[in-house]
Amino acid sequence: MERRSFLKKAGIGAVAGTAAFAAPAIAESNPKINWKMTSTYGPSLPALFGTAQLFVKMVEEATGGNFSIRLYPAGEIVPGFEVMDAVGNGTVEAGQTASYYFYGKDPSFSFDTAVPFGLNARQLDAWMFEGDGLTLMRELFATRNIVNFPFGNTGTQMGGWYRKEINSIEDLKGLKMRTAGFAGEVLARLGVVPQQVPPGDIYPSLEKGTLDAVEFVGPVDDEKLGFHKVAKYYYYPGWWEGSAQVSLYINDEAFASLPPQYQAVVATCARAASNKMLTMYDSQSPAALRRLMAAGAVLKAFPRDVMDASFEASNQLYKEFCDKDPMFKKIHDNYMGFRDEVVPWFRVAEGSFDNYIGLALANRRRS
Repeated sequence: MERRSFLKKAGIGAVAGTAAFAAPAIAESNPKINWKMTSTYGPSLPALFGTAQLFVKMVEEATGGNFSIRLYPAGEIVPGFEVMDAVGNGTVEAGQTASYYFYGKDPSFSFDTAVPFGLNARQLDAWMFEGDGLTLMRELFATRNIVNFPFGNTGTQMGGWYRKEINSIEDLKGLKMRTAGFAGEVLARLGVVPQQVPPGDIYPSLEKGTLDAVEFVGPVDDEKLGFHKVAKYYYYPGWWEGSAQVSLYINDEAFASLPPQYQAVVATCARAASNKMLTMYDSQSPAALRRLMAAGAVLKAFPRDVMDASFEASNQLYKEFCDKDPMFKKIHDNYMGFRDEVVPWFRVAEGSFDNYIGLALANRRRS
């Protein structure tokens, strides 16, 4: 089979472990193309920004150097929270971001990243590629002149860093907390004062007392950003992010202008880079959490009344949006229907297995 033919058939569903395939054939038959790509993140977050770096490297290698994408960290072309507009209006051809940052434009974008009490990383991947997720998200992003691709996942996130203990709902009232997307709206109903702060500004805001609490990702990134130095209580789980998908945005006209082979390379390399991100978080988070605890972080679970109140507030907010926004309801019903179908299976298989192993290891350590 010719290599170019393979790439055409591979499309978005293909997974590549390397980008070295097909370079000779593509180099001979396709034009040189140069793109700009901006990110919400920067080099201080190697798992997040590193995924974009890996992607552009693979695309260039896969096309024998003919398709080059220059990557810019947040702030060099546009601020981190302006990625959607920059890609949609053609300022850049591509961008890396998390769609729930654009909750204010349309809450439906949150389903592309994370929503409270939603899907975990494997479940979200299944909804995207085997369910209706990608089709629905493509329909939504078309309104912004963007073709979107899943571009990595952090896995289940932590509940954040707090200056004081959270023992009940009362302790949330008046708390100034950095958060994003749906979480901020839900937490506001519990008395929190949500703040959306770019990654680079979080630590100084927490240090100065402008923030009382912050949630970002989890041990890997939180350790690098030093949150444990200014807020010692580290809560779990991040119920607003059972997983958090990062996305690749491409301007729709720019994508349509690519040769079919290049379109397939983009899709395949995006999927490969996406897989790399999750494996980085899964492999590095355990050691990072141990280091944080050794440095003084106090690990605590959210009280059950906080979890229950958050669950109820989330469901009320979903209903309100469904009642007034047909597109939101269309995505919500499909997403939550998928969740309700797969969670019982995960609980029987994954959950019971993980719980047993955890208990067995704990018992062994005590003996």
